[in-house]
Amino acid sequence: MAAVQTSREGWPQRVKFSVVKWFRSPEMTRWAKRHLGGYSHVVSDGLKCFEAVAQSGCTHEAVITGGGCATVEKPGFYWVNTILGNLKTALRSSCHSFKPKYAQCCLAEFEYRFNRRSSLPDLIPRLAHAALRMPSLPERLLKHGLC
Repeated sequence: MAAVQTSREGWPQRVKFSVVKWFRSPEMTRWAKRHLGGYSHVVSDGLKCFEAVAQSGCTHEAVITGGGCATVEKPGFYWVNTILGNLKTALRSSCHSFKPKYAQCCLAEFEYRFNRRSSLPDLIPRLAHAALRMPSLPERLLKHGLC
């Protein structure tokens, strides 16, 4: 699942990537309640399950794209497609063996960097601060439990 928050001018501000088990209405409702504000306006590609985001208080607009290159022409999908292309390139270069059990970690890494790209000099100090504040964990959780 990929979501892009844009400014009023249409520029991307933040992204959210999540691994979802399947694209069904109950899953989309849970995802929207957890990750979207009730004021959000969701633009989707017309897949029926995305109508369920309205149950979380969001407004929903379905745009039938027809797939393929036609989606790039739609203004609501330009940044989603651009960011997904950047994500694929980043995964190809850094995750040589992309396995499903590591999918959320790889997506979270890209999301973290993207959402903090406007303050790159602060990125390492903020990451160090977060790492130092994290409680100690057993080795098995570090290796297998988190991602």
